[in-house]
Amino acid sequence: MLELAVLGFLHEKRLHGYELRKRIAALTGHVRPIADGTLYPLLKRMENAGLLSRELEPGQAAAPRHMLALTTDGRTALLERLRVPDELFITDENRWFTLLAFLRHLEDASAQAVVLRRRLDFLTQPASFFWDGDRPLRAADFEDPFRQGLFTIATATTRTELAWLRETLATLEEATR
Repeated sequence: MLELAVLGFLHEKRLHGYELRKRIAALTGHVRPIADGTLYPLLKRMENAGLLSRELEPGQAAAPRHMLALTTDGRTALLERLRVPDELFITDENRWFTLLAFLRHLEDASAQAVVLRRRLDFLTQPASFFWDGDRPLRAADFEDPFRQGLFTIATATTRTELAWLRETLATLEEATR
């Protein structure tokens, strides 16, 4: 998830590490805070793998800054991860949101639609926690107010996402005709 966020943000523009960290924290920090001990070693590994480059640039009022940019291999890696995301990026809500934040970089509407259809298929399959055998559960099936809240929130969120997915898929399919 973190590597996809790095690739996605650097696809948009060159950034220094601190600015990149702030952007990632704004996207995912409410779920997983980003520690320097996690981000900077990852950036070094990505640089060693040829996915990003580092260039020293004079600072505005202080020391020089290391600016990070995607390489051609980095752009290719980003587009491939967007085109064919790992299953966890489809099924895990936090990873899905990270993927969704950068899916626009995959400029082919039909390729975007393939990814959205995978999410739609996942959301329309019965989830074991929300089903009792072949019967869908509802909040009213529980006396526990916290379990009722879980079901109420999950149902509303899923309905909203399903509506958005169907609407966006229709738009993308129209664009490819």
